[in-house]
Amino acid sequence: MTRRRCLLSRRRALRPSRSGYVTTLPVTALLCLVLTACASWQPPLDVDDAALRARAVSATTNGVRLSASVLSAEDSQRMFGANINATGVQPVWIEVDNKTSQMLWLLRSGTDPDYFSPLEVAWAFHAALAGETNAQLDEHFDALGFQNPIAPGATQAGVVFANPHKQTMLLNVDLLGQRQIIPFTLFPPVPDDAPDEQVIDIVTRFAETAANDFHDETRFRVALEQLPCCATGDDASVAGDPLNVVMVGEFTDIAAALVRRGYRRDRREFDEAQRLFQRRPDIVVRKAGQGGVPAAWMRMWVAPLRYQGEPVFLVQVGRPVGGRFAVTDGRDLAVHPDVDEARNLLVQDLLYSGGLGKLAFATGGGNSASPDRLRTSRGGGSYYSDGLRAVLFMVTRPLALSEVQILEWVPYLKQREIDVIKNNEHSQD
Repeated sequence: MTRRRCLLSRRRALRPSRSGYVTTLPVTALLCLVLTACASWQPPLDVDDAALRARAVSATTNGVRLSASVLSAEDSQRMFGANINATGVQPVWIEVDNKTSQMLWLLRSGTDPDYFSPLEVAWAFHAALAGETNAQLDEHFDALGFQNPIAPGATQAGVVFANPHKQTMLLNVDLLGQRQIIPFTLFPPVPDDAPDEQVIDIVTRFAETAANDFHDETRFRVALEQLPCCATGDDASVAGDPLNVVMVGEFTDIAAALVRRGYRRDRREFDEAQRLFQRRPDIVVRKAGQGGVPAAWMRMWVAPLRYQGEPVFLVQVGRPVGGRFAVTDGRDLAVHPDVDEARNLLVQDLLYSGGLGKLAFATGGGNSASPDRLRTSRGGGSYYSDGLRAVLFMVTRPLALSEVQILEWVPYLKQREIDVIKNNEHSQD
């Protein structure tokens, strides 16, 4: 049945009759309404990945070379016969060159906890009553997906389907070997998005201007306590959201830990209003919640100091009023008053990420506020806080929860335990 014949039948079927009613659809027109354009998918002739390999970013460690490129909409159309990018999925080409003597497995959940399987993505392009075409489509998508395992001495390439990152992707790849994980963190650009400065270049530029490199833990703690409590607006007259987290470590390790817990780069217009060290946030990441609303955000600035040669980041961690049920139309989302909860949830996230080596709490430059005397933040939000900052020392190798060291700078955890015991004793009295 030709497309022209279908269109003609459809027009005749929908033409009003003299009585004013639409005539009954003939069988030919009914089939056309279901099948026309829907079953037009054809197996692509060009699935060559040479263009992806040519612009790939790469890294080598422990005898493994990993390369990656984000597919553009044009790449998706050429290789898959469909614009996958338009569905809210970001296809990423990954190649693993395994020069080791062990079998390796790519852990997709490490790249994106909410990753899409090839058949899940293919389903978005299925047509009704087009069983044979749908089966071909499934087979094609599955064949181009990354296939495990990677044999010793072999090179394996394929596509992993992730949630979208903007401008530059924070790509984490964990390869599982024999009783070890070989982690990679790469920053491939997103072809269809506006180009930006590579995030690693931003961190390097500001980290190199650090005035002090502390090697003594006590002196470092004192320096953290003297950092500003909050960001400000453009004119520094109005306080912004509190700076309630400090992260210490190479940004590749921080990025890997964040990606494992579902954070992705996502800078919005109202983030630009928060200023620290006379500049906008260096990096902004969000963890998506229900309906795409950000369940949590992190605005990060490279601080003008280092610890044992590693960069230090001063961070605003917050959640919107309403949490995952917040309604947004692109305007500023007011910070939820309980900023300590957002801070503590991030700590738990990073405990489970396997990237946290040590945890401490330090006073935060005077940003404490009680629930009955809220502090006002830029954008109309208000918050209360115990005034403490979580200090997170990040590492490369994924660790077990039992391996994380707790530093007793401020005995926050013990104090909470004491408070619970006192409350229980009081309730029994």
